[in-house]
Amino acid sequence: MHVAETGAGPPVLFLHGFPELWYSWHHQMVSLSSRGYRAISPDLRGYDDTNAPPSAASYSALHIVGDLVSLLDALGLDRIFLMGHDWGAFIAWSSACSGPTGLGLWST
Repeated sequence: MHVAETGAGPPVLFLHGFPELWYSWHHQMVSLSSRGYRAISPDLRGYDDTNAPPSAASYSALHIVGDLVSLLDALGLDRIFLMGHDWGAFIAWSSACSGPTGLGLWST
């Protein structure tokens, strides 16, 4: 999975829409990182430099949420702020609804 990140502090995970890339969040990433946050933006499954499984069945929300759980594990993160746009907003919502096995979210 390709991931762009900048900054240090509480982590914010940005999820892009369709057919976008991590780069669609670059202005927000720079802004939040300058305010003390760690901005993290992956290319979701099948986009840009992230692997693309050949089967359409491999692109369900469950699969993508699983990718994000694995990403957070790899980054050593257990709680995040989550931002999503378009398809990324649906994935964010699915993540929030996935219960204690899903993403650890802070709410404000």
